[in-house]
Amino acid sequence: MLDRIVALARSVGRTVTGRSTGSRAAWIAVLAVLTVLAATAVPVILMLRAPEQLAPVALDPPPRTGPAAPTEPGTPGAEARPAASAHPTTSHPAATSSPSSAAPPSRAPASASAPAPTPLRAELSIDESALLSYRAAVTISNPGTAPAPDWTLVVTLPRESLKLTAVTGASATRAGATWTLVPADGGQVPGKGSVQVTFRVAGALVSAAPTACTINGVTCTGLPD
Repeated sequence: MLDRIVALARSVGRTVTGRSTGSRAAWIAVLAVLTVLAATAVPVILMLRAPEQLAPVALDPPPRTGPAAPTEPGTPGAEARPAASAHPTTSHPAATSSPSSAAPPSRAPASASAPAPTPLRAELSIDESALLSYRAAVTISNPGTAPAPDWTLVVTLPRESLKLTAVTGASATRAGATWTLVPADGGQVPGKGSVQVTFRVAGALVSAAPTACTINGVTCTGLPD
């Protein structure tokens, strides 16, 4: 293409040279046009003859719109770091008292066990007889040192037709031929002391003596044979 432009310029030059001087101005104009065409054609010819010498224009890849790839573990900067506390807390071990300074556990004083009460004793005696009755007395003694507030005296008569009257020092209740006597008005037997219960047995005089007598389950002494 360049050769053709040069040949065309020479031909135009010979044509213009053979004419008059007035045509020189037109020749200059044509020459200028040919020069511009030549300057434009040279780069185009070079590009066509050696396209491999031209550096390709690098285009930026389009931005990715898909989800971000997960960060692989171990990548620097991927792990979250806890925020540093402005005032670090220093843990102090709990104060423990030394064995020597600890107060020994208090022990409650052992209460002295109360001594076992001493069994009471009772003695029956018949001291006055009448035609249809007799008077009896039971002496209850306490050999121990502590007073005995509770006691039960049980007297059994041979028949239910016999009954106890004029009772002193106790309150009497009846169940058939058996009579139960307990302290009257909260009376008690003092330690190393005694109390006496008296009563009359009304009924036939023959075979009217008590057949049994106990004080808190212990048999009385003085029962007739």
